[in-house]
Amino acid sequence: MAEATNPQFQEPSKKEIRLVIAASSAGTIFEWYDFFIYGTLFALIGQAFFPSDNETLQILLVWAGFAIGFGFRPLGAIMFGYLGDKLGRKYTFLVTVTLMGIATAGVGLVPSASAIGLWAPAIVVLLRIVQGLALGGEYGGAAIYVAEHAPPEKRGFYTSFIQASVIGGFVLSIIVVLGCRAIIPEAAFDEWGWRVPFLLSVVLLGISLWMRLKLNESPVFRAMKEAGEMSGNPFVESFTYPGNKRRIFVALFGVTGILTTIWYSAFFSTLSFLQRDMRIEELVVEGVLLVAGLVSMSFYLVVGAWSDRVGRKKPLIIGAVLTLLLLFPMFHAMGKLANPGLAEAAEAYPVVVSGPECTTDPFADLFDREQSDCGKLLETLTSSGVAYELVAADDLALSVAGDAVALDPVWFNDSAARRDGMQSTLTGYGYDFSPQTPSMTSIVGILGILLVLAMLSALTYGSTAALLTEMFPPQIRYSSMSIPYHIGAGYLGGFLPLIAGIIVARTGDLYAGLWYTWAVVAFGLVVAIFGLKGGPPRDFTDDNG
Repeated sequence: MAEATNPQFQEPSKKEIRLVIAASSAGTIFEWYDFFIYGTLFALIGQAFFPSDNETLQILLVWAGFAIGFGFRPLGAIMFGYLGDKLGRKYTFLVTVTLMGIATAGVGLVPSASAIGLWAPAIVVLLRIVQGLALGGEYGGAAIYVAEHAPPEKRGFYTSFIQASVIGGFVLSIIVVLGCRAIIPEAAFDEWGWRVPFLLSVVLLGISLWMRLKLNESPVFRAMKEAGEMSGNPFVESFTYPGNKRRIFVALFGVTGILTTIWYSAFFSTLSFLQRDMRIEELVVEGVLLVAGLVSMSFYLVVGAWSDRVGRKKPLIIGAVLTLLLLFPMFHAMGKLANPGLAEAAEAYPVVVSGPECTTDPFADLFDREQSDCGKLLETLTSSGVAYELVAADDLALSVAGDAVALDPVWFNDSAARRDGMQSTLTGYGYDFSPQTPSMTSIVGILGILLVLAMLSALTYGSTAALLTEMFPPQIRYSSMSIPYHIGAGYLGGFLPLIAGIIVARTGDLYAGLWYTWAVVAFGLVVAIFGLKGGPPRDFTDDNG
């Protein structure tokens, strides 16, 4: 079945399509704002809910909480995909946006760990699960709703507003954080003001519901319902419909795996890299990402419109190939611009650690395991943003440019003393651990790199809603599209900050975590080349879907 061949399918008027795009995009912006505010405020959330003397562990716990929300997205996709295919697109994503708003506001009300102990992280994790379930039903609903209203020749352009709205949610989260920082004194913001962006979700929820309640049901869904062509069990049929298993595999690895790892590398990896590893002032990082996000929203619209002419496959393939070529060079260039003192010192005065049991266990404190003395040194170097080389030896030693560093016994019992002592020693060799405010020239350079990364994201993401909609039959589309999308985005993308952080902690190489993105994109590129059909866009039919 295809929309174009259904005699009951009626193309909406221009006024109706404008309302559809505006309401769906606004709701998507607000819902992703709710999800991304957690990542934007990762440092303060770590202090409030996951406090630890081990800075690396604290950050990893924050990203683990972030990943948990993503981990439940596939379950949300199954639940709400079923409802979307059975009850309708409109009412399903009314439920998802309501759940998201309530759960996000709830995070702002949870007492800190210092007040209620382990209950604090437990409640936050529970709320993250609710957020993940809600988001699992949101994207598919909004994307399909717009796609099923759009004329085929403009489907890529119209649905690209949904992709741009995901960036809009990220941008909105930064705008709100910067606004709150401007109004609330710094000490107060660090203590309680960071909760305000979460509580504002209640206002955004009201706006989203008001706009979405104005919408009518998708014309494709109405036509299927009137024709009696509804699916009996959308979830089961997603895996029994002829050819659908192959389509789901391609959608998971050849589409979602590529776009989600590039997106999170472009926005979240850069956020953590610039703010934590390169030690740039938070306001500077947030300001640069805000500008990059605002400008890059237009990239998704351009790519979506382009895909209406050249097809959905070509932009995706181009973006994936360029990512494999440019990912490492761009991050290395960004590091040199962000903190040239740290980058130059690392090249001129390499740090070498030698000794027995030289592996770091980032979760040692969490599970009450004893970290080796060498592991403690490696953890402190990693959390300080210092790359190191490991050399096998019988005795523990630390050297900088060949000069032996005296290891104070106090360092191995006091993490703060170890950090201060090591950073003080390395400062003498030109390492700069002070908060950085790069020159305007460097900021412009960083912004340029971020925009290139954003363009790579747009190439692989801009036409995704149209591509996935056209890959699956309408009667099981919500389920069939949402399941691979949210498995890919939930696990391959959502766990990226955590996995990359563990790789960096294990290797001591600040850029080693990028290999995860590179590997996922490389595998996805192979799947996309052989699994996606080229040529001009076309509606789903059993012979070309």
